[in-house]
Amino acid sequence: MGGVLRAESVWVETFTGLRMDRFVKLVKVVRERGGDGPGGGRPWCLPLADRVLLVAVYYRTNLTMRQLAPLFGISPATVCRIIQRLGPLLALEPAPRPVADVERLWIVDGTLIPVRDRSVGASSRNYRFSANVQVVIDADTRLVVASARPAPGNKADAHVWRESDLPAAAAGTTVIADGAYLGTGLIVPHRRRAGRPLLRGQEEDNAEHRRVRARVEHTFARMKDWKILRDCRQKSDGLHHAVQAVATMHNLTLTR
Repeated sequence: MGGVLRAESVWVETFTGLRMDRFVKLVKVVRERGGDGPGGGRPWCLPLADRVLLVAVYYRTNLTMRQLAPLFGISPATVCRIIQRLGPLLALEPAPRPVADVERLWIVDGTLIPVRDRSVGASSRNYRFSANVQVVIDADTRLVVASARPAPGNKADAHVWRESDLPAAAAGTTVIADGAYLGTGLIVPHRRRAGRPLLRGQEEDNAEHRRVRARVEHTFARMKDWKILRDCRQKSDGLHHAVQAVATMHNLTLTR
């Protein structure tokens, strides 16, 4: 049975949100990471570009395996194997180490992503079973530079930050965050206390802090264009791989 979707401009741009030249870069990354190698059994029935397209379409649309299968002319089981094989290969590149005398500003925040896997999520303040995902972006470029492994959604942002690899990744870099990260050593807004109003200078600092920190909120909004981050059905490390892959594709849409 023949499929409908192929790695051609009209399908790539319609179903992934990536321009064709960005998609070609994505395929190159996957190939360099060994994505064109054997899957441990029979040869793949789709060329690498089509397999990368399948994974990108899955993350973008959150269609089920049964829905994707006829679009590519393969079985649901093969769709599952392709996603499990290539998903981790779309992972975000580690952030480069800080360069001496170059001042960088990063922003961190967490978002709740609804999940089905009870071993990954927890009942959360959004009244859904969710996972807490922490993401760090560069304030100037708006690119995602790091993300932490998902934590149960009932854990506080500050706790997830401390237990993640993000503090090590951000060493030597100025990082700002909202008031939920109080006590972590990050730059947070001035705290208003009962009977002690903020000084004018502190109010101005907070206003500028909100203006800059809004960039990470905008990044979350754009990342959630990939609908896998609105209701993740993947188990175990599936959400982590999805967040990393979406961050990679998000960065590709911003680069020139």
